[in-house]
Amino acid sequence: MNTSNTLFKTSLLTISLFLLISCSSEQETSQNNRNPESSVIPSVEAVQARYGSLPLVERFSGNVRSENQVPLYPEITGTIEAVYVENGQYVEKGERLVQLETTQLRKQLQQAEAGLRINQAELRQAKAQLGEVESQYRRIKQLSDRELSSDLELEQIEAELETAEADVELAEARVEQAQALVEERQEQLDRTVVRAPISGTVGQRNAEIGMQASPNTQLFLIGDLDRLRVEIVLTETMLNRIQVGQRAEILVEDASGEQQTIQAELSRISPFLNQQTRSTEAEIDVSNNSGLLRPGMFVPVDIYFGESEQATLIPTSAIYTDPTSGQEGIYVASSLGSEIQPANDPGDSSNTGSSSTLTEPTPVQFKPINVVAEGRMEVGVRGLESGQWVVTVGQDLLSEGRGEARVRAMSWERIVRLQQLQREDLLRQIMQEKDQSNNINL
Repeated sequence: MNTSNTLFKTSLLTISLFLLISCSSEQETSQNNRNPESSVIPSVEAVQARYGSLPLVERFSGNVRSENQVPLYPEITGTIEAVYVENGQYVEKGERLVQLETTQLRKQLQQAEAGLRINQAELRQAKAQLGEVESQYRRIKQLSDRELSSDLELEQIEAELETAEADVELAEARVEQAQALVEERQEQLDRTVVRAPISGTVGQRNAEIGMQASPNTQLFLIGDLDRLRVEIVLTETMLNRIQVGQRAEILVEDASGEQQTIQAELSRISPFLNQQTRSTEAEIDVSNNSGLLRPGMFVPVDIYFGESEQATLIPTSAIYTDPTSGQEGIYVASSLGSEIQPANDPGDSSNTGSSSTLTEPTPVQFKPINVVAEGRMEVGVRGLESGQWVVTVGQDLLSEGRGEARVRAMSWERIVRLQQLQREDLLRQIMQEKDQSNNINL
């Protein structure tokens, strides 16, 4: 038996024993008055063993993430002028979320646009000058061809033409430079609006009007809450039995505190192990139609990777370790048979009082067993026949050498349900059942 099962079994035995003794006190008092010697006979709870195979399951702690989860940062530094969304609000891709202050950038854009217009005017002026020089060049060239103009005049006009062409190229470059500056200023102005990069739900708002934000300031977290991903960590030894496609159960509480199970499959496993921890990550894609999961939650995840061999099954809480000998085994009420009808809940009024009925003193004996398969709620054993009644609560009272006990027959479903509860939930449930049982007795 592993440590977690042992600790839980101890808690279950201790707390459930309190209920057992409390619920049966009125009945035992009445019986003891009729038979004083019976006061030394303890009361225990028992369930019937069954035959079958155990689902092989491994429990993990899962970290819930949005399938497409994106932190949002401003691209430039600026003061927040307006915030358009709140936590929990759904937004479409491209929708405005935050507006930064734009006064200075608008002035810079105006200056850049004015500079562009100046350079465009200079370009037009340079082109006009080039046109005039080209006309003079053509005229002098014609005269030169007729030998009506000197070579010096031709050389001078050719130099002027080359200068005019260079002036046009320079003006064009300045226009391109000014245009690029205008586009840069416009782009900076556009960056004052922080938009949603994806469609999803906004959360973790850290944007307030008047706040100075920089590219290192996370303003929001946005993600698709309809499609979530649960991440678990696998050790290298687990990779031999945990595979993609295996059934996964994600356990989560609903608004009323009841535990719900979300069915899924193991979607993918990273093939690369961390060199320090020798572990890797596995992911489970989950459709969050119920809305029970939220990104950032830690949830228990059970991965089912097969079944054990056929064996006699008993709840984990039935196994008892003798503190004096260290021997592991169970207490069996071998004289009880199928005529005993188990009850689900000691405080359920629909059971018409049968759930609080104890048998007459019946022999119980300690029986060593061999555990051949171990699950989270039940174990498979050798050395026990299916249908026999095994004690699940009250073994401590029997370890003192008492060979008889009054037995309250409980259903398999009840003991498994109790084993699924956390310690605090278990105590709360037991106290409620005690109150209900006292009301029935009244």
